[in-house]
Amino acid sequence: MLKSVKSRAEEQFAATQKKNKQALKEKEKMRQKRAEQVASLRALRLAKEAADKEADAEKAAAKNPAAKKK
Repeated sequence: MLKSVKSRAEEQFAATQKKNKQALKEKEKMRQKRAEQVASLRALRLAKEAADKEADAEKAAAKNPAAKKK
């Protein structure tokens, strides 16, 4: 009888460990997904900033053609 209680406790412990491991995998997957989303947004923002900077430079060159000839 004592052995069956011990084996039941071991089974419960193993089940708890399995749940914890699964939860950690899920948490890591969500963290990775969030990191990819942040990287994507950062790339879009940097591309927009570069395009805006280029557009501003073109506007400045159009306003002052003498500066472009130098």
